[in-house]
Amino acid sequence: MKFDPAKIDPELRAGLANQPQGLDKLTRDTVMQVRAERARMFQPVSTPAVSTTEHQVPTQSGSVRVIVYRPSAQATSDTPAPGVLWVHGGGYVLGTAEDDRALKIAQQIDAVVVSVDYRLAPENPFPAGVEDCHASLLWMVDEALALGIDPQRIAIAGQSGGGGMAAGLALLNRDRSGPALALQLLLYPMIDNLHDTASGSIEDHPVWNRKTSLDAWEMYLNGAPGTAASPYAAAARAQDLTGLPPACICVGAEDLFRDECIDYARRLMAAGVAVELAVFPGLYHGGDLFVPEAKISQRLQRSFLRSLADALD
Repeated sequence: MKFDPAKIDPELRAGLANQPQGLDKLTRDTVMQVRAERARMFQPVSTPAVSTTEHQVPTQSGSVRVIVYRPSAQATSDTPAPGVLWVHGGGYVLGTAEDDRALKIAQQIDAVVVSVDYRLAPENPFPAGVEDCHASLLWMVDEALALGIDPQRIAIAGQSGGGGMAAGLALLNRDRSGPALALQLLLYPMIDNLHDTASGSIEDHPVWNRKTSLDAWEMYLNGAPGTAASPYAAAARAQDLTGLPPACICVGAEDLFRDECIDYARRLMAAGVAVELAVFPGLYHGGDLFVPEAKISQRLQRSFLRSLADALD
């Protein structure tokens, strides 16, 4: 099957010219070049409304850097704020904790957001990244008083590869009897290393196509284990979805991940998990980041921010 460009939202078409170069040739040999290109395109922003501090969180293998985004108004408040553990995107091989979406979540729902600079593949394949995220989650709870966080109101969230890692983290946290979570917010999450769906069989999706995704999975999984992949890496491989926190899953109708996200939402509901699923017409993978002013991008942002705020209320 071939991708139909006519299905893309007209406001998002201009964003196709601004995607990072080299994604269609993302391999172990080119990943460093693509990281540099992505860093050039996505410069972090700042605002007086949100302060940032860096911390080193102890892990079993050393430490992981996190950036804490705190609404400036919280600095003078005696009332603990909700907390969000943010997992940046990048297909498990790209990205950093300096993430504009983490800042915007902190600013717009008055939450303390901890953004994890987890170890990337292929240098550090699974389970390095998800273990870094789990250590950061436990640190959030242990340091809740110092961070100004209410430990009873914590959510995990991520987009793309970060959404997939958040889904794996929810499973890992459940199985290790970790802290209760108010929500797992999964924005077009990368959860299926097989892409054995109708949307996943299309070869030429814009921005993040099938070959790019399978190459990223190969780096993250340090090979191609197929159905033997750990559910903590590829949440779609999980057999038991009971006992997981409520989920909000958002995905574009023109995203490679569309059908795997819909299927995961269906399976979560069948397992008794409360799920909100939103599929946005005309949206390709990351289109809201390339054209944030588009109406469909604004609808996506309003939708997930409302769900996150309600869950943490």
